Amino acid sequence: MAVVTAREAQDWLIEKIAHRMGVATGEVSPEVYFDELDLDSTEALILAGEMENWLGFELSTTTLWYHPTVKDLAAYIAEECGRRAATA
Repeated sequence: MAVVTAREAQDWLIEKIAHRMGVATGEVSPEVYFDELDLDSTEALILAGEMENWLGFELSTTTLWYHPTVKDLAAYIAEECGRRAATA
């Protein structure tokens, strides 16, 4: 499993969110809270599924609650990837 950096995770998230919202990537701030984004629950579930496929592991259902911005989630993903790679 490849280790994903916080920057790679942030860029991936912003690209996917911008695509789902139909806006340019520059319009999605890494500081914005997920609940402020114009994504419905179905789109959020699809995004989570795509993220899990990309990462190769499942995220806890509370992940977005504890990491409520793109920046926070990206940092968590990088940390989790590093932890999983170290124990693999």
